[in-house]
Amino acid sequence: MSEVEVKGSSLVQSLKWRYATKKFDATKKISAEDLHTLMECIQLTATSYGLQPYKVLNIENTELRTKMQVASWGQSQVVDASHVLVFCAYTAITSDMVDEYVALKASTQSIPLPALKGYGDFMKSKIDAKSPAEILDWNARQIYIALGNLLAACGELNIDACPMEGFEPEKYDELLGLPTKGLSSVVVCPIGYRSAEDATQNSPKVRKPLNELFETI
Repeated sequence: MSEVEVKGSSLVQSLKWRYATKKFDATKKISAEDLHTLMECIQLTATSYGLQPYKVLNIENTELRTKMQVASWGQSQVVDASHVLVFCAYTAITSDMVDEYVALKASTQSIPLPALKGYGDFMKSKIDAKSPAEILDWNARQIYIALGNLLAACGELNIDACPMEGFEPEKYDELLGLPTKGLSSVVVCPIGYRSAEDATQNSPKVRKPLNELFETI
């Protein structure tokens, strides 16, 4: 078996192992090393133009997490998980943001900044053509790519995760002071280790068969 096949098999097994954890063991914490790995996996996510139009908040404040639980329909994952990641989309993409990205690209790839002016202007023209609602929706879609990377990485590290849309974004935004930062909460993902009391870990995955999910044309 080739190295590629081994890696693929390992990833599939990791994805079969993971599930949306409903109850975390509050006594178990993710190591700093593993947390850094997960952050890198999010950082390396593909995004449109490479702009990364979002920010991920790592909520460690226990008092704040208790308030967030109230805005999360009382779900215990928000308080019991080792870490709680809140993915927030920028509500706008400004010319300054594009200029900062172009400057970073120039310095990282050793490209003269003037040579990228056309690329920057092209991005600005496409972004300016979008309405504020379209920008927010576009940015939010980038977040779900990052969330997918996080879930796969968690599976590889045997770290549990529970992606959640079951919360009140307006209340999260208020609690986290997001409007003043030009951000809006999109999805929450508590991460940590499953509790032995979480019965859902023993439930078989419910997925469409491959021949129904895929069609060759």
